[in-house]
Amino acid sequence: MLGKYHPHGDTAAYDALVRLAQDFAMRYPLVDGQGNFGSVDGDSAAAYRYTECRMEKIGGELMADIDKETVDFQPNYDDKEQEPVVLPARFPNLLVNGAAGIAVGMATNIPPHNLKEVIEATIALIAKPDITTDELMEIVPGPDFPTGGFIYGRNGIRNAYETGRGAILMRGRTSIEEHPKTGRKSIVATEIPYQINKAKLIEKIAELVRDKRIEGIADIRDESDRDGMRIVVDLKKDAVPEIVQNNLWKMTPLQESFGINMLAIVEGRPQILSLKKALTTYIAHRRDVVTRRTMFDLRQARERMHILEGLKIAVDNIDAVIDLIRSSKDTEAAKAGLIQSFDLSARQAQAILDMRLAKLTGLERDALVTEIKDVAALIARLEEILGSEQVLMKVVVTELEEIKKEYGDERRTEITDADADIDIEDTIAPEEMVVTVTHGGYVKRNPKTLYKAQRRGGRGITGAATHEEDFVAQLFVASTHDVLLMMTNKGRAYSKKVWEVPQAGRTAKGKAFVNLIPLQEGERVVALLPVREFSEGAFVVMATRRGYIKKTSLDAFANIRSSGIIALTIPDDDDLVAVRITEGASDLLLGTRNGWAIRFREENVRPMGRSARGVRGIRLREAENATEEVVGMAVIPREEPATLLTVCERGFGKRTPTSDYPTKNRGGKGVITIKTTERNGKVVSLRLVSDDDDLMLITDGGKLIRMPVDGIPTIGRNTQGVRLIRLEEAEQVVAMERIAEKEEGEREVAPEVAAARAEQQGEPLAAEDLGDEAAGSAEDEDDDEEAADDDGGADDGGES
Repeated sequence: MLGKYHPHGDTAAYDALVRLAQDFAMRYPLVDGQGNFGSVDGDSAAAYRYTECRMEKIGGELMADIDKETVDFQPNYDDKEQEPVVLPARFPNLLVNGAAGIAVGMATNIPPHNLKEVIEATIALIAKPDITTDELMEIVPGPDFPTGGFIYGRNGIRNAYETGRGAILMRGRTSIEEHPKTGRKSIVATEIPYQINKAKLIEKIAELVRDKRIEGIADIRDESDRDGMRIVVDLKKDAVPEIVQNNLWKMTPLQESFGINMLAIVEGRPQILSLKKALTTYIAHRRDVVTRRTMFDLRQARERMHILEGLKIAVDNIDAVIDLIRSSKDTEAAKAGLIQSFDLSARQAQAILDMRLAKLTGLERDALVTEIKDVAALIARLEEILGSEQVLMKVVVTELEEIKKEYGDERRTEITDADADIDIEDTIAPEEMVVTVTHGGYVKRNPKTLYKAQRRGGRGITGAATHEEDFVAQLFVASTHDVLLMMTNKGRAYSKKVWEVPQAGRTAKGKAFVNLIPLQEGERVVALLPVREFSEGAFVVMATRRGYIKKTSLDAFANIRSSGIIALTIPDDDDLVAVRITEGASDLLLGTRNGWAIRFREENVRPMGRSARGVRGIRLREAENATEEVVGMAVIPREEPATLLTVCERGFGKRTPTSDYPTKNRGGKGVITIKTTERNGKVVSLRLVSDDDDLMLITDGGKLIRMPVDGIPTIGRNTQGVRLIRLEEAEQVVAMERIAEKEEGEREVAPEVAAARAEQQGEPLAAEDLGDEAAGSAEDEDDDEEAADDDGGADDGGES
């Protein structure tokens, strides 16, 4: 019987029948199956000779009135049978139960919906034909899957309902449970996304755990039974449930997308339907069905009334009728006599002849009169329906409300406004990391737990393996969710989360900046700043080689695209040389190559937008033999004593108390910070230091020397400093860094560095190494100072 209506035979038709009986596939099953009809684990149904089925009551609603000429019939595939073109369908089954299928060059994938919501939307559309999609979505917020779960975000739903195409994100329903005895936590899934195979889902999770792509899972088991679904994922003791849960959503079918393609055959042609168009098409279909049913019922009622009127005539003239029949030769003569004598039709005459004698009793006569009245009322009602569009649609609405009352239930799938797109950061557990940056531009991270505490006097551990010409210049502890703000010499800002920095071995040097961010040609990172929170009260202060300074609120760098953003506008002849994060209440000091420095209050630099160039921080003096430029910036706390270390090309340097630097107006030429001569050379670098710091000096000959800061004397500004490193004739110091790798106990250093340090520290300080410590006086310094403009004047540059 199945194969009579399907060209592919019994098997294909049986597969469709099986699906109609599966409560995990159909939102409202249309078939009541007895036997093995498959499972959500992907088990196939038994052969149809082992199963039985009958139509569910709601399935009968699709067939209601099919015998009243409500739909057209057409030949089946082999012209041996007749089959309906469509079903009368007392509810919009295409939306309620959904549909999926493919054909030549087209496919459809309509999700199931809640019957109550769809019927309410249909009634609303009948009442208000110009209703909008947004108004319909207030009634039908989205699909309603038989397996429940969640739908995240409404944009995909809106696109599907407006255009007929869209994608939605489904997610299973999970909860975190804690074992009352052991305290171990478990992730329990009680609902999974629509059309997901539960057994394969569990296999996928187990595979990810085996391949160590998901950490923190101790066991997984299926505790589902006849009471409901229950997938239990036991976690390890130190696992963070939220992180494991995010990984499950990201890497398993516990989160899946559903592509909506609402394609259907409308009047013999495939069309992509919006929600409103689908409901409008159903309403038109239902109006046609009710009209054709009413016309059929009216025709039947009129035919019945015609018979009843004949019977009434016979009952009223029963004696004459009986005499006529008794005197007639045969049935045909009696029939002709009745037609002629009482002006009856052939059908009426035949009905009188077929009438039983019981109809002549008093009760039967009363029943006949009552039936005539009832049929007359029915005819009047049917004529009223056909005569008024409003009454006709009211009948459609009434029948829809009856279906809703009979079969409507509550929504199973929950829809949330939140976006379910899982940022990979949601799968990274918060953990303190030690970030190391080398002078050569390599960066890496390692867990803080790797650097275990040691007793005083221990040998320490190596933080990073470096080449002879490289060393760790910056080391700090930050959370994996903190931001690393990277500023380049070209004025661009990039950002990476700490977890995005490659985690390398303890002795590995890390990854080069050029392989971490898209640096342009000639661009290099000059500052890396860890940021835990982009607070409004903090600022990023930037200084350029040509003496400009700029202050921008830190929160302006909260959202940086992967290609970077402009931190400040820099001309081709300028470069960014220093960047610091401040709280807005410090003093700023700029130092130049020729030994000049200016200190001014941070408040004198007004906050500017990112695209601004900045204002003049120091007015550079004319240089006779070398280009004057800014080589460094220091942020000086106003209340705390500090010293400023200055290092020159020929290996000389000194520390000077910051109290020796007077606070001036921004934009002046500054005061002497160190006397630069042919003997000690130009200034290479300057920075605030403390007695506990260690320094590393780098020469252009590849020599490195490490020394403690407390061994460098603190002397006045107007001096040449002391010898820090003995150089060859043509050798020069090119950089100075404060070593960030601080551990309790002595650190292991490269043999070459240790030897250089021992050689330097073992030498007595020669008289010529002291330089002109006594040279210069306060009067000399004051003679060198120049008045500064209050606001930098017209040379500030301002915002660009």
